[in-house]
Amino acid sequence: MTQFPDATPWKMFIGGEWVDALDGETHDVITPIDRNVVIATVPEGKEVDADRAVKAARAAFPGWAALPFKERQKLLIKCADALEAGSEELAELTALDTGNAIRTQARPETVILADLFRYMGGVAGEVKGTTLPAGDKQFQYTKRVPLGVVAGILPWNSPLMIAAFKTPAALAAGNTIVLKSAEDAPLTILKMAELLDGILPPGVLNVVTGKGSVIGEALNVHPDVDKLSFTGSTSVGRHVAEVAGNRLAHSSMELGGKSPNIIFPDSDDEDTVEQVLLSTRFARQGQSCTMGSRLFLHEDIYDSFLAKLVAAVKTMKVGDPRDEDTDIGAIINEKQYDQVESYIEMGKAMNGVEVAYDGHGELNVGEPGFYHAPVIFSKAQNDWQTSQEEIFGPVLSVIPWKTVDEVIDMANTSEYGLAAYVFTKDLDSALTMADRIESGWIQINQGGGQLAGQSYGGMKNSGFGREASLEGMLEGFTQIKQVNIRIR
Repeated sequence: MTQFPDATPWKMFIGGEWVDALDGETHDVITPIDRNVVIATVPEGKEVDADRAVKAARAAFPGWAALPFKERQKLLIKCADALEAGSEELAELTALDTGNAIRTQARPETVILADLFRYMGGVAGEVKGTTLPAGDKQFQYTKRVPLGVVAGILPWNSPLMIAAFKTPAALAAGNTIVLKSAEDAPLTILKMAELLDGILPPGVLNVVTGKGSVIGEALNVHPDVDKLSFTGSTSVGRHVAEVAGNRLAHSSMELGGKSPNIIFPDSDDEDTVEQVLLSTRFARQGQSCTMGSRLFLHEDIYDSFLAKLVAAVKTMKVGDPRDEDTDIGAIINEKQYDQVESYIEMGKAMNGVEVAYDGHGELNVGEPGFYHAPVIFSKAQNDWQTSQEEIFGPVLSVIPWKTVDEVIDMANTSEYGLAAYVFTKDLDSALTMADRIESGWIQINQGGGQLAGQSYGGMKNSGFGREASLEGMLEGFTQIKQVNIRIR
């Protein structure tokens, strides 16, 4: 498959209207499939464009917040229906825009998007307060009220899924939102807004495009943005949280990860290999903050399990993300591709390393696309840079272990605490690991497992706040008002 659509000019979605940047400037969107192909142009939004999007959201906020929850519920479910109906178009655009393979990644992301709009519509009535038994002539109660205008800053690796984590939760609670799409992958978010155009009142959902350092920063410092919901790197997240904190705005951060993936001796089997393959996120080119990138294999099964895993990885096809038989698509851009390459060279130079698998020699695709085969480092050390720093590419470090205390110590020796994976048939071992590992999202005997309604978020430098759940919606997008009444 080599044909590309003609470059499409897109506009931003502000106040229910499709608009250019006020200064008319645009930038080209390049597909990861071919660095020479422009697939779209989008507005190069600036501070003035951020301001008009925030003003549109602020103007829409009182009316949206005042709606009975049943009315917001109906509209969110209509959104879910529209997104479900347009899911294949969204999936095809995701493959073109992000490089994520349509079968293994793009379609599942569209399912999550519709599911979370439907779920949040369903729980919109759970934004409840409490009454307190304060005695005669006292009526005391709390209300959960929306925060106001939310700015959602989105990454390029899975834009629709991350928009799903933020948008319906914010709207269900009565907030309005401005989404800032990723500069390298803005199209699916604009398409999402197009599918929802006419369902939500004008200004409730807004989408802006442009550089994070310009229009994203303008949203971060804007005095009328009440909440920053950011997903991205830890380094940028620190800056966003600091700026938001300086003006006492609410914020939540879903940041990086270097997740442990622990295999017990009783799980040297094909089922575990299949699930570990999912946890490696090779099918997303390793461009996932939940990638189980540190694989801890017990020494009793080290060679046996690693052989099975390598055999399974060899069957994965790297290719055009639009093709149905492709397992692994393209890395987002040249900068990210070069970063992955630099980590691979670093890993190969480490003393004692063994390269269990390097698929570069088997690649049937290459330039002008940003295609990268998986690389597996064997006999790695937990303190190597390649074992401690987030690579955001298809690179796996395999580390041997002997005792439970040892592997827990290695798992927790990380600045990150987003995800963790444990594979064992022993219930006591599973519960022990779940209790002692310092991660916000732990999977036992499975490599995926995220469902609408389950809390998602990290500890330590992986951020704070929870998403994709009722408690995440309540904690992240509402605040409590206490009302005390003396009855006369």
